[in-house]
Amino acid sequence: MKYPKWVCALPLALLCLSATASDLAKEKRWADQIVDELIDGEALWLKADSEEFLSIYTPAEGSAKGSVILMHGIGVHPNWPQVIYPLRVQLAERGWNTLSLQMPILPNEAKAEEYLPLLDEVAPRIDAGVATLQDQGVTDLFLIGHSFGTGMARHYLVATERPKIKGLVAIGMSVNREHPQLNSLEALTKISIPILDLYGESDLDEVLNSAADRKQAGQSANPAYSQIVVPGADHFFDGYEEILVDTVEKWLLQHAR
Repeated sequence: MKYPKWVCALPLALLCLSATASDLAKEKRWADQIVDELIDGEALWLKADSEEFLSIYTPAEGSAKGSVILMHGIGVHPNWPQVIYPLRVQLAERGWNTLSLQMPILPNEAKAEEYLPLLDEVAPRIDAGVATLQDQGVTDLFLIGHSFGTGMARHYLVATERPKIKGLVAIGMSVNREHPQLNSLEALTKISIPILDLYGESDLDEVLNSAADRKQAGQSANPAYSQIVVPGADHFFDGYEEILVDTVEKWLLQHAR
């Protein structure tokens, strides 16, 4: 299953605009489909700003090494088969609690710039996920975002005072110089926790063309920033799922207690 063409075509240079809330009807359609077909993990309904949203909790096999919150990209869901599902399930098999969140989304026909106001809905959802994982008694908690999910994660870490997050894995991160909320270069100079900037050799142009700038910004302000490119992989790591999980887990182990 591939991302819809409209997802790949969305430009990452976002402008501020009209939409102000996630498409809850679309979230419900995704949720109905996911819950009916869910095999690995447990569907959990969390609450953010009085609205319930779907998450999928997959407990670690054996003693937990830590916990991760997974954040998908534009327009999709917390069980998406590319990037999110392999990490959600395989990290749990390797001893990590995983919680994949339904992030705010819009209808398929929405323009890219309409996503910017949805950033206001990100923090309550992540906070609900953090509280859920803390209830499991695991102290080491990491964020893993893919594509636009990296922008949501960065926005959260910059805007949240003393976030209870040990580190960030940003997969397929790009740069948006037009808006401070999504400017990864500016955000990288403000985030002090460990960051893994991970992308594929055949990633999207927006990711590839900004890699050097991201590395310079990250390393200039954060000694715990690192960048890894996976040879041959594209934006969705199709056919490179095992390498993706191996790379992420190796980094997590380096930064967990």
